Amino acid sequence: MYSENFKESLAAVEAARDKNIAYEPVRMTAKQKEDLLAAFHPDYKKEEFSELKIGANKGDKVPHELAEMLQAHSRITADAVDLESPDYDVDVLVIGGGGAGSSAAIEAHEAGANVMIVTKLRIGDANTMMAEGGIQAADKPNDSPAIHFVDAFGGGHFAAKRELLSKLVCDAPEAIQWLSNLGVEFDKDKDGNMITTHGGGTSRKRMHAAKDYSGAEIMRTLRDEVLNRQIPVVDFTAAIELILDENGKASGAVLMNMETKELYVAKAKTVIIATGGAGRMHYQGFPTSNHYGATADGLVLGYRVGAKLMYAETLQYHPTGAAFPEQIFGALVTEKVRSLGAKLVNKNGEVFMHPLETRDVTAASVIRECLERGNGIDTGNGLAVWLDTPMIEKIGGEGTIEARIPAMMRMFGQYGIDIRKEPILIYPTLHYQNGGLDITPDCMTTNVENLFVAGEAVGGIHGKNRLMGNSLLDIIVFGRSAGQSAAAKAKETTVGKLTLSHIEKFEKEIRDAKIETNAVSPKLLPDYTNRAKKYL
Repeated sequence: MYSENFKESLAAVEAARDKNIAYEPVRMTAKQKEDLLAAFHPDYKKEEFSELKIGANKGDKVPHELAEMLQAHSRITADAVDLESPDYDVDVLVIGGGGAGSSAAIEAHEAGANVMIVTKLRIGDANTMMAEGGIQAADKPNDSPAIHFVDAFGGGHFAAKRELLSKLVCDAPEAIQWLSNLGVEFDKDKDGNMITTHGGGTSRKRMHAAKDYSGAEIMRTLRDEVLNRQIPVVDFTAAIELILDENGKASGAVLMNMETKELYVAKAKTVIIATGGAGRMHYQGFPTSNHYGATADGLVLGYRVGAKLMYAETLQYHPTGAAFPEQIFGALVTEKVRSLGAKLVNKNGEVFMHPLETRDVTAASVIRECLERGNGIDTGNGLAVWLDTPMIEKIGGEGTIEARIPAMMRMFGQYGIDIRKEPILIYPTLHYQNGGLDITPDCMTTNVENLFVAGEAVGGIHGKNRLMGNSLLDIIVFGRSAGQSAAAKAKETTVGKLTLSHIEKFEKEIRDAKIETNAVSPKLLPDYTNRAKKYL
C-alpha cells in the first residue's frame, strides 16, 4: 500500500518507537510559541485577509472567502415575501439543528415558550455530530472552574471575553450533570466514576468522553429530547434573511426550502442563531473536518442586520487531520489519540514537539516541520507527519485503542490501516470558527435586540484559540442560556410591524463603497467546482 519512501520512513518510526515513548519533549516558551505562530500559523498570513469596507466591522480584516460573503448581495429583495401573512408564528425561532440549537430549543420549551427549530439539513447534521474527543468540566476534587479558566484564558492568548469564559467554566459541571440526566453515556470506571483525561493545554484531567464519539452521543441524546418534547423541526429549510420589526428588533426570518426554493416567513418574538461553523468555506484552500453545511451562514445573517463580529479573523486549524488515505483527507483525528499517548513524529522517526501543546501551536509546529525543516512525508496529496498510534497500546496495554478510540480504529481500518500496529499520517485541517457574533452573557447580540446566538457562531468565548473539549461545552452552556434568555425576553416582547428594509440599506452601503460583486449570501452549501489547494 505504501511507496518505498513511505516504507523507509515507516521503518524509521518503528525502530525509534521504544526510545520515543520514553522521550519527554520540552514544552515551548511563550516567546518560542509567539515566533512559531507568527511564522507558520495560517491566521498570521496577512495576504490571506481582506479589509471589510462596510458593516459594523468596517476596517477589520477577515479571510477573503468570508469577506466576500459578508459583503455580498442578499438572496432576496424586500418585496419577495408577504410579511403581513407569516407562515409560522412562534415565540422563539431557533436557526440551526445542532447541539447549540437543540439545547436552546429544549430550554426555551422547558420555560414554556412556543419554540420552533429550522435547519437547512436535518436535525443533528452539525459539527456537534463530528466532535470526537470529549467535553471539559472541572468537577473533580483536584480541579476548579478557576483553574479551568486559567487554562482556557491562556490557551486563547488572553483574548477571551472574561464574562463569557467565566460563564463557560462555572456552568460546566452543571452542564455535565444535565447531559448525564438526559441520558448521555459518558465513560465510567467500574465504580461508576466518570473517566477524565488531559487535552492540549489543560493542567488537569477534566475531559469527559463517550469513547471517541462524544459529540455523536451528545447529539443523539439532545435530538431524542427535542423529538420527545414534540418541538417542531422544519428541516431541509434554510434561513436566508433575518426579519426586523419597525423598532429594529429581531422578529423572525425568511426561510427557503432547499429543494423547491419556495420562500416562507417565520415570525418570532426572539430569534436564536445557532448555525455552527465555517469549515466548508475552505479558507486558504485547507481541507476541513466540518459537516457539509458549515458555511458561516449565521455570521452573514447577523452582519447584514447590523450585528457586530468579534475575532472573525481567527480560525482553528486542528493539528491532526487525516492526510492519508485520500478518501478521508481532512477528516478529524481526535486529540484524544495524543492524550492517550501517541506522539507526533517526522519522516526520520524523530519526535519534534510535545504532543499536548495547544492546538494552534501544534498545528504551526506540524506545518513548520513539513515546510521549513523538510521533514514531512509526501503522500501524493501533500505533505504530512506521523502520529504514532501504536504507542498507545505499548503504554496503556493491549485493547486500549479499541476500548477508548474505536471510531478512529474503524475509520482507518476500512482502508486497511490497523492503527494498533502502524502509525497514521496527519496534517492540519480547518476545524473551528473561533470568531463570530459578539454577545453579552445572556447570549443576546450587543447591538441587535432580541437576536441571540449560541454555539460556534459566537465570538469571544475562547479568545483567539480554543482548547479541546471547550466546544462541546460551549454549545451546552450557551445553548441552554440562549434558550432560557430568549424565552424570558419573548414573554415581555410585543412584535411591531415586520420589515426587510435593512436589505436595501445594506445594498446602498455596497454601492457607496463601490464594491463590485456578483456574489449572493448566505452561501448555504459548499461549491467544489475547480477548488484548488493553497496550503502547501
